[in-house]
Amino acid sequence: MPRLHRPIWFAVLCLLIAVQMPLLADDDPMTFDDLFRPELDGTLAEDLQWRPDSHQLLLTWDGGDGDQYLLFDAVSGEHQVVATPADLRGGGAEHDEDTEPEEADIDDLRFLTSGEALLYAVDGDLYRFTLANRTIQRLTSSQADEEMVNPSPDGRRLAYVKDNDLYVLDLTTLEEQRLSDDGEPEVVFNGITDWVYWEEIWGRDATASWWNANGSHLAYYHIDDREVAVYPLVDTSEVHPTVKEQRYPKAGDPLPKVAIRVVDVASKRTVSLDTGSDPDVYLARVHWHPDGKQLVVQRLNRDQTQIDLLLCRTTDGACSTLMSDRWPSWINLGNEFTFLADGGFLWSSEKSGWKHLYAHDAQGRELRRLTPEGWNLTSLDHVDESNDRIVFTAYGTGTLGASERHVFTAALGGGEARQLTSSVGWHSALVSESGDWVHTFSDADSPPRQVVRRLGDGTSHALPNIPPMATVAALPKWRFFTLDGPEGSKLPAQIMLPSHQEPGKRYPVIMYHYGGPASQVVSQRWRDDDLRGLWHKYMASQGYVLLAVDNQASSYFGKRGEDRLHRRFGEVELAGQLAAVDYLKTLPWVDSQRLGLWGWSGGGSHTLYSLLNRPGVWKAGISGAPVTAWKYYDAIWMERYLDLPSNNAAGYEASSPITYAADLKDALLVIHGTADDNVHPQNSLNLATAFIEAGVPFDLALYPGAKHSFGSFKESGRRHLMRRMTDFFDRHLRAEPETVP
Repeated sequence: MPRLHRPIWFAVLCLLIAVQMPLLADDDPMTFDDLFRPELDGTLAEDLQWRPDSHQLLLTWDGGDGDQYLLFDAVSGEHQVVATPADLRGGGAEHDEDTEPEEADIDDLRFLTSGEALLYAVDGDLYRFTLANRTIQRLTSSQADEEMVNPSPDGRRLAYVKDNDLYVLDLTTLEEQRLSDDGEPEVVFNGITDWVYWEEIWGRDATASWWNANGSHLAYYHIDDREVAVYPLVDTSEVHPTVKEQRYPKAGDPLPKVAIRVVDVASKRTVSLDTGSDPDVYLARVHWHPDGKQLVVQRLNRDQTQIDLLLCRTTDGACSTLMSDRWPSWINLGNEFTFLADGGFLWSSEKSGWKHLYAHDAQGRELRRLTPEGWNLTSLDHVDESNDRIVFTAYGTGTLGASERHVFTAALGGGEARQLTSSVGWHSALVSESGDWVHTFSDADSPPRQVVRRLGDGTSHALPNIPPMATVAALPKWRFFTLDGPEGSKLPAQIMLPSHQEPGKRYPVIMYHYGGPASQVVSQRWRDDDLRGLWHKYMASQGYVLLAVDNQASSYFGKRGEDRLHRRFGEVELAGQLAAVDYLKTLPWVDSQRLGLWGWSGGGSHTLYSLLNRPGVWKAGISGAPVTAWKYYDAIWMERYLDLPSNNAAGYEASSPITYAADLKDALLVIHGTADDNVHPQNSLNLATAFIEAGVPFDLALYPGAKHSFGSFKESGRRHLMRRMTDFFDRHLRAEPETVP
């Protein structure tokens, strides 16, 4: 395998790119087509993961000739190519006669437990690539895809799901065992989540099976959706449309019936944990005790006001409550729970109004707070008992503190935390077992960079990257500040001015927002995931002022701030945007008669609420993928904030934009994907019916086959969508700027 010296290799690569790619000069205007140039904001390494028990980082890199899989050494800063997709499909590597993956995508590439081989999937089957001798071994061959693949900690087995049943594979003999036999597609799930648990309990990054330390027992979800309501998603692309029936509990509907099962892999003896007699609870997280014979299950009540740590035995499934946390509005789930070797544990709480990490003893008694005053925990990134160390990410609780994220280290035994990042921006850490970490950071005007750092001696090495094009540095810049809000509050805001302002002229404004509990749009980070960030800069280059403001229920105001939205949406979000309008009216170069408002998802909902409840304040609005009546959205998310519809019918009605449909007076574009399985198309279609019945004009853009996010749109769809949004605001806001008297 050739070793490539990073500085020489990288310099040559950048030179080749510079020769082949014409760069825009600093004074060249950004064009609409520039939005879709992937090289505009540079290229980073992807799919980063640390090799077990080493200083090496596996990453996927495309320097212009296609993907390569590299091992990057955190100590030396050098890296080597270990494979390409062609290698993993059999080209250039030895393989069994029966083992040559098809010409298809390489999916879910990861290290096996030992770090000596890579595990991956091609067309739903699993393969092993041994690094030392570059050989491929096919592990599975079946018509059903292997999903939710989970290697055992001892490296002997793989757990995975086929057709909603759980299996394990012995990696030595390749003998497969079926551990459950009652799975039903789309209805009964073993070792995998249904849609609503995946979306709302796990935040789209679900875990559904858990090995104990020695790999003898496996805990897993058993989810029964037979009583869950069905939503039909229709695919009209064929002559005869097809229907996918999605199990989706809307607010107040029956919930999935969930159990935690534990199976002894050798004997296949299975025990269901006794998590209580109330079926309407959420079994949110599962953690094996260090003794390998007990588990902790985090149980959340349906009201989501109390979370219990249940300590359960694997022998008979009996459970007892170790400790509980309560909050009168709702509990926010986290991912910070970690057992320590003596049975003590770390767990987070928002009991102070801000999220902190606390150490507890084995009986659940609180010992100490580990995160510093004045900071709000956002993630626990690493726990290292042997070196008495944790690494975590947090934001400051001051006025504009939440606009940034910073990485810290602290001692498990207590003491002052040390901040590892200092520059303005949004920082994150991916930490290895050996204490090396990938530092990814950006700010609102600078695309992300990736550096490998060492906690011990502080040395650092940049990961392979292609720098952004020169034009990025010349784009309009964001400015961060606060403006006066309701009740004497200071609302966080960011503003971007047109590229070339002319004295005496007034300019139109596009306001962007989201709204909802603990939401945030004002942030010191580069937003390139959905084209939104670049589109905002493009619109500023076209003569618009861009403004984003977060309200009193946003992350900036902590738990007690977000609680302002308990049982009622709309008013707090609207008040924040009206405060922003008042601020704009004080600026002599703003035309307050030409204000636009837009948002996506929750932001689309609150755009509708704002226009319909304050007609005439904004001249035009764009609402993307909105919830138009909160009774249409899923039970877990809705009931967390607005409670059950039967207990808060007035709150649901008053919070829903569709209630005020007859009051539309401004230009409105509503956008929805027809395959949206998160916010169903029902929302925009029923809003359209309400507008038609009220006799008010509106624009509706449907995107066939598109789901909820921008990323689900095809390239042609994204281009069409951004063009339509641009043209809509140009048509309604882009009159010649008025001259200031």
